[in-house]
Amino acid sequence: MPVAKHLSLDGVGVAIDFETSGTDPSFACAVGLTRIEHGRVSGSFETLLRPPSSRVLFTEVHGLTWSNLRSAPSFTDMWDEIARFAAGADFFIAHNASFDRRVLNACLCRACLPLNDLPFLCTLKGARKVLKKLPSRSLAALCQYFCLPLNHHNAGSDANACAEIFLRLKNMGVTFEQMRLR
Repeated sequence: MPVAKHLSLDGVGVAIDFETSGTDPSFACAVGLTRIEHGRVSGSFETLLRPPSSRVLFTEVHGLTWSNLRSAPSFTDMWDEIARFAAGADFFIAHNASFDRRVLNACLCRACLPLNDLPFLCTLKGARKVLKKLPSRSLAALCQYFCLPLNHHNAGSDANACAEIFLRLKNMGVTFEQMRLR
């Protein structure tokens, strides 16, 4: 992916969320993406991913088992479609973005693909700037605060929620730099 030229909140963003099946960050088992253009959600994409191992951890979190994942395409198989969906994006957005950035780059590395060059914005970091009185700024807590639907730990639902939270934070005056992950 090319380095973004236009680094502002008005650029094209793609909210991304991964679910993983192991402690190795390259063991992605689901990915959801939601595209934001011109200040509005313009599309979404989600898929299950067959992880590199049949031993699936975190089923109690995301509900996925090997029987759900064994016939799914691998990250490598889906990369062209993921990259096509994200084409032209200026930045990625994620809630607790350090996790999703680490998973994306680990999956790219395992697939022998170039690492991501786009900056990541973090809605958790942004929420901490303006919603200081909330007892929690978790994705679920922010969805409740903003009255957004959420099927938590479903990658598509989490990415959609993250995109909507991003738009609300932007409207509250949170800046690109306040959300940028270093």
